[in-house]
Amino acid sequence: MHKRAFITGITGQDGSYLTELLLEKGYEVHGLVRRSSTMNRGRIDHIESPALHLHYGDLNDGQSMANLITEVQPHEVYNLGAQSHVKVSFEMPEYTASTDGIGALRILEAIRAAGGGTRFYQASTSEMFGSSPPPQNESTAFMPRSPYGNAKLYAHHATVNYREAHDVFAVSGILFNHESPRRGENFVTRKITLGVAAIKLGVRSSLRLGNLDAVRDWGYAPEYVDGMWRMLQQDEPRDYVLATGEGRTVRDFCRAAFACVGLDWEEFVVYDKAYERPAEVDALIGDSSRAHADLGWSAVTHADRLAEIMVEADMAQMSRLLKA
Repeated sequence: MHKRAFITGITGQDGSYLTELLLEKGYEVHGLVRRSSTMNRGRIDHIESPALHLHYGDLNDGQSMANLITEVQPHEVYNLGAQSHVKVSFEMPEYTASTDGIGALRILEAIRAAGGGTRFYQASTSEMFGSSPPPQNESTAFMPRSPYGNAKLYAHHATVNYREAHDVFAVSGILFNHESPRRGENFVTRKITLGVAAIKLGVRSSLRLGNLDAVRDWGYAPEYVDGMWRMLQQDEPRDYVLATGEGRTVRDFCRAAFACVGLDWEEFVVYDKAYERPAEVDALIGDSSRAHADLGWSAVTHADRLAEIMVEADMAQMSRLLKA
């Protein structure tokens, strides 16, 4: 019997990589997409499989979630859907809370009501640690510094609550920053690598960025979705941090990305206060010792190699567009 998985956020970076992984493992994959006036399925358009099924719905609509859980009867649910941009969450705090926080609760309640033994994965985030000093692991105090972090923390605690109160196999993956050529263009790593490509190819002359001193733990997204899957294959539900264990500043990532094309980043990067957050998280560096011990998982690709992968992909994509 093929396992059935249901993925919210299937059109995002993680959703697309997870879909590929699960299809390779023989799963029947169902994905949630929001109905809108424009199609936003570029990350999964290349996937041609009769085992992939898309459904319209919304994390802000509890009834649609309940209907889909009843219809699909998934063995595993991966809740990756979210308003995932931290700075935007300051501008849209209520929407972020409903989608990222209450959205997880709606799915958990649908799973509990269905009573079919569905296993649930919640995409938690290192942003929940906020101002807690690094390194951060599963025992570190949560001190979020944004509406995004607050909403994700609500979902994280709801996941723990349904595990303990309702015996739902529910886990949270506390993932530190993970990137790829499929990363959204408004996230700083992709903004940098796109900027590098545009400058190298003569399309732009500068790149405007905010806080260059923020420290993040950047890994490679395809490796992290493997960790998600591993969490749901365990005998007992448990939360895990996934991270490389290495911190890099935004400045470091700029230096590495520009070096890929033989340029000095300092000649092109311009500081712009408009890109600063109202409240900054200074340093996030994860300790994934538990994941290594229990899941056999560890990050392979670190920040410098990640920058190379992303710059190469953006150079190739932009070159094709310029020749078109």
